[in-house]
Amino acid sequence: MCGIVGAVAERNITAILIEGLKRLEYRGYDSAGLAVYTQQGELQRRRRIGKVAELEAAVAAEPLNGQLGIAHTRWATHGAPTEGNAHPHFSGSEVAVVHNGIIENHEELREELKGLGYVFTSQTDTEVIVHLIHHTLKTIPDLADALKSAVKRLHGAYGLALISVKQPDRLVAARSGSPLVIGLGHGENFLASDQLALRQVTDRFMYLEEGDIAEIRRDQVKIWDQAGQPVVRETVQYHEGAEAADKGAYRHFMLKEIHEQPTVVQRTLEGRLGKDHVMVQAFGPQAAELFAKVRNVQIVACGTSYHAGMVARYWLESLAGIPCQVEVASEFRYRKVVVQPDTLFVSISQSGETADTLAALRNAKELGFLGSLAICNVGISSLVRESDLTLLTLAGPEIGVASTKAFTTQLVSLMLLTLALGQVRGTLEAGVEAGLVEELRRLPARLGEALAMDGTVEKTAELFADKHHTLFLGRGAQYPVAMEGALKLKEISYIHAEAYPAGELKHGPLALVDNDMPVVTVAPNNELLEKLKSNLQEVRARGGELVVFADENAGMSNGEGIHVIKVPHIADELAPILYTIPLQLLSYYVAVLKGTDVDQPRNLAKSVTVE
Repeated sequence: MCGIVGAVAERNITAILIEGLKRLEYRGYDSAGLAVYTQQGELQRRRRIGKVAELEAAVAAEPLNGQLGIAHTRWATHGAPTEGNAHPHFSGSEVAVVHNGIIENHEELREELKGLGYVFTSQTDTEVIVHLIHHTLKTIPDLADALKSAVKRLHGAYGLALISVKQPDRLVAARSGSPLVIGLGHGENFLASDQLALRQVTDRFMYLEEGDIAEIRRDQVKIWDQAGQPVVRETVQYHEGAEAADKGAYRHFMLKEIHEQPTVVQRTLEGRLGKDHVMVQAFGPQAAELFAKVRNVQIVACGTSYHAGMVARYWLESLAGIPCQVEVASEFRYRKVVVQPDTLFVSISQSGETADTLAALRNAKELGFLGSLAICNVGISSLVRESDLTLLTLAGPEIGVASTKAFTTQLVSLMLLTLALGQVRGTLEAGVEAGLVEELRRLPARLGEALAMDGTVEKTAELFADKHHTLFLGRGAQYPVAMEGALKLKEISYIHAEAYPAGELKHGPLALVDNDMPVVTVAPNNELLEKLKSNLQEVRARGGELVVFADENAGMSNGEGIHVIKVPHIADELAPILYTIPLQLLSYYVAVLKGTDVDQPRNLAKSVTVE
């Protein structure tokens, strides 16, 4: 999503700002801009639609030189991608702001500020911030103090940075629901929404916490917490092993990416959750209007992304009350499709370049769908460019061919979609959205607890060292999770694996069960648990060896031929996300025992761009 870079130094900072924006291009954006306090003592800016290269060319043609500045890459949420809507936004010629996130009460503030004589030149929610700060400075002249006062009026999520001609020795910043990091230099300091943007100038970072306000000068940094009290945040030294293209201390990229999931899930949620609701605007400027018309959802995807869509079907129908169909893209594109009225077409892809999924989207445009939404990890991909709406998963680069963190961030994004559709259409039961928003906030910590099972899962993997076939079982929304578990095992260990709904066991798969075919089961503590236990007894009666990932409160324990691995308790709706983690670990450790090429399994490619 959007990216922020800021700098205050003793040297010209324009090139630093542009390089920082280039390093944030992976996040996706539709326009870019920067503002600099120049040597002539005035604020000047350059803004362009499209790539950072366009902005860089504009600055080369009309140079900006200064020691204080802010820059931004924008992903439109309010107002179309135009130069007028691009950041930075000004109030007169005195104050400039860049902003990530969504201000939910911007319409109310806009009318109030218009009444005070302010003229708006954009359709963005961000412009209310800069005018509000300008107005506050009339009575509170210190920029940091004015920001502390003004943010009390802002409802929503924001990471923002401000500069003013009246205090040209500093930039100020505020974080609420959208990340910001300060980069520490010698005689210069920096600000960004991602430390990656500042790696060319520093290796020391200070992360702002929720509610923090910061004042950044060349020679000092001051931070106040949510209560307005001065605080000192820890300085972290960056090490090269943290680079996405470096395995660091991990043996394989896949294991590194499995362990990154709490962080990337947190990133996917940031700026998209209000106090007790999902911010619908995160899906795009026209999202609320489009979602209000949705009566059906058609999901199309391939491989792992298809499994994410299958989980979403359970959520959309049970929580939001919206009928949903899920289809493999390669099938969808080659059959005659009957489109139900007011159907939203949702495509899911890690790369956004998957040939079958792209072809399905292009086909859908001829079939009369209400609109299209892409859930994707690459902001500059074809799928994103060709869809009406987009929600980026923000998993970061995924090097391992077998998808891990891309899958869990897709699931999180699909839960956000479910809640957003239910919210707009008024079909969610009372309290459901607020409860799940709270559970989503806890989710990264729960994933961390699941990762702590690493050693137990590694030992369990030894059961599969000499096996050639495995059966995976799940019920309800855990059936697609079982499918994903089977896919992971076959992808990287080359063990033949199949997944079935547990209730379907007696209709055929039970014939395969013997003491040479382990059966892996996911068993959260829900209303289907007792039925699942009965299915497992059928396996044991045929001599099958069971590996059960069970809720810690499910009352299941080890026995002869039964290996129970207890999983931390979680709300049933989010269990598919949590239970994915131990299945990923299991496939990884089995593959290591088998001695296969974990990160680059035979015959497979990361992005399938051919039919």
